Amino acid sequence: MTEPLLSQPDLWRQLLALVLVATVVMGSPGPTTISVTAVGAAFGLRPSLRYTYGIVMGTIAVLLVVATGVVAVFASMPKLAPLLAVASAAYILYLAFKIATAPPLAARTGEASRPTWLAGFLLAVANPKAYVAIAAVFAGASSKQGAVELGLWLKLTVLALMIVAIHAVWLIAGTAFARFLRRPAASRIINLVFAATLVLTTALAMFG
Repeated sequence: MTEPLLSQPDLWRQLLALVLVATVVMGSPGPTTISVTAVGAAFGLRPSLRYTYGIVMGTIAVLLVVATGVVAVFASMPKLAPLLAVASAAYILYLAFKIATAPPLAARTGEASRPTWLAGFLLAVANPKAYVAIAAVFAGASSKQGAVELGLWLKLTVLALMIVAIHAVWLIAGTAFARFLRRPAASRIINLVFAATLVLTTALAMFG
């Protein structure tokens, strides 16, 4: 009788390897992770949750697209990729402007300037780094040679949980700066740094 899957040491080794690779590749600075951090720093934790939820759901959608091979269909449409890249870059520049010009937390009223979950979702779907990073992690996990093969649903579940955890950590890191943003001078400097970092990481993801 076959040994239960979760009791096999080789499976746990492969799962650990998958988590470590996902942490390094998917968790590295990029348009979505830096934007979550920047939004968290500029607007605080609670106002940033909807945007982060959109980023997470959009990134999970990218994961499903990569896993099901739909990304190959997009690759066969050479005119679509530049349009997505331009749309993503345009929104990131707009978001960077909003972050750079955001007033100190203590001076804010209303919710008009807060990024929405839909904006986060669309940015994640149009994020070029997400497709490359997730495809690399997914392909690496699929090419492991060993007695135990990680199932598709197990890989999807683990990577989806990693997406949630990674963006949660970046959001918390950003909100750690929020307490400094009640002082106008510190607020302006930190917001400008995050806005510049967001633009730089996006440029590296697209052209690096």
